[in-house]
Amino acid sequence: MQNDSSTIHTSQVRFRDDLYPRFKPDAARIQQYAECIDLLPPIEVNQHNELIDGYHRWAAHKLVGRDTIAVTVTPTESDVELDRLGVQRNSTAGIQLSADEKAKKARQWFAAGIPEPQIAADLSVTMRTLSRWLADAKKTLKAERDQKIADMWLACYTEEEIAEAVGASETVVRGRCQESADLATWQKSRIFAEYREPEWTPPLYNVWTKAAKTNEVEHFGNSEATWTDNLVYLYTKPFDIVVDPFAGGGATVDVCKKRLRRYWASDRKPTAARFDIRGYDIAAGPPPLHKRWSQVALLFLDPPYWRQAQGQYSDDAADLANMPLDEFTNTLAGFIRACAGKMRGGAKIALMLQPTQWKADGKRFTDHVFDVTRAVVGDKLTVKTRISAPYSTQQATPQQVEWAKANRELLVISREIVVFEVAP
Repeated sequence: MQNDSSTIHTSQVRFRDDLYPRFKPDAARIQQYAECIDLLPPIEVNQHNELIDGYHRWAAHKLVGRDTIAVTVTPTESDVELDRLGVQRNSTAGIQLSADEKAKKARQWFAAGIPEPQIAADLSVTMRTLSRWLADAKKTLKAERDQKIADMWLACYTEEEIAEAVGASETVVRGRCQESADLATWQKSRIFAEYREPEWTPPLYNVWTKAAKTNEVEHFGNSEATWTDNLVYLYTKPFDIVVDPFAGGGATVDVCKKRLRRYWASDRKPTAARFDIRGYDIAAGPPPLHKRWSQVALLFLDPPYWRQAQGQYSDDAADLANMPLDEFTNTLAGFIRACAGKMRGGAKIALMLQPTQWKADGKRFTDHVFDVTRAVVGDKLTVKTRISAPYSTQQATPQQVEWAKANRELLVISREIVVFEVAP
């Protein structure tokens, strides 16, 4: 519903060039309007002063230096509505849109979910013409939809969740998921990177060193993506599921997508806004993978290293970094045992931890790997291997170095990955 005409400052009019239907304005029409400026009808704007109709009249006011302009206000609820109103007004007055301009609008509105009959009516074209304009757009949108289905399938979303997200039937989603499980399809798409690139070096020894992090996302506590890649190489094959409940910025996700491993990634408080990292707290127990635990080949755990991360993520007492030592150990060990009870025989659980020293009471060496290992090893879990992944010596501050000298103590720069194997 339109309001009565009013007057606003010419500079208050907001021109949305992303919604403007024409490729370029008509300079001759602007000059013509400038010569009869006082006879022009009001322009039309929405409640935000965004221009709906009357670009050339508005441009004429600016050309002659008019400070104010008469407007009629029509409230809109969305950009699509604003866009469609502009085109509808244009169809009854002003310079008509060209075929190319109408085709562009048709593709935009189709992508926004506007029904095809409504698009044809708004643009005053036949359904046959519209179908011709939308042929390529439909192919593009289908390709984008299929890719999203494949991406969500890799991220271990259910068919029901995927169907709701992409607006397709579960039958369509199920068929696309089945296609996604075909290795040849991914190889043809060149998305899948096998372990054959020139810079890839397979791990041969149980000491993994790295001078600097290679992660694209940097945040407190993020682990080196190279270590995750090594673990994926050693203990998984394409389409196996990797679970990472401390995913942080998504290094594990990026490795899995590159190596064509399915993944279930989460974090208590995700640092990255991405659909493939869920919000989940291990205090709730094993992640809800529904019936897919039998496909999990690797559970990768890079938790907060107790007091080394105290207060870094939250002040919540339920945060691993803020727990007393016994509770930290028992919570982590209990989670590992619970997950192992759901995993298939031969699956691996890789736990990355560093001893706590500097922030421990009395700077006492606190060996988390030993404590957790002692708590979980038994009939269900055995130690497959232990890997040293040390930090650079530059991690030590001058204050720590002086303390070590004065007290004849060794500074901890070690970090360890202990790999457990689930018994058959």
